[in-house]
Amino acid sequence: MADGKNEVGAADRARISFREDYEVRDWTKALGVSEQELREAVDAVGNSVDAVRAYLNKG
Repeated sequence: MADGKNEVGAADRARISFREDYEVRDWTKALGVSEQELREAVDAVGNSVDAVRAYLNKG
């Protein structure tokens, strides 16, 4: 089923999504990176928040 803005449910905080501008904005702010850095990290390790944090912190 498609992800609708009017549907109420728990957000998946364990995954990074680029579906909406606000999601990108929130993740870049939370992780302290640019959108490009975030996209590169997700491309490298997938969309798991834990994996992206580890990838960003190793440098």
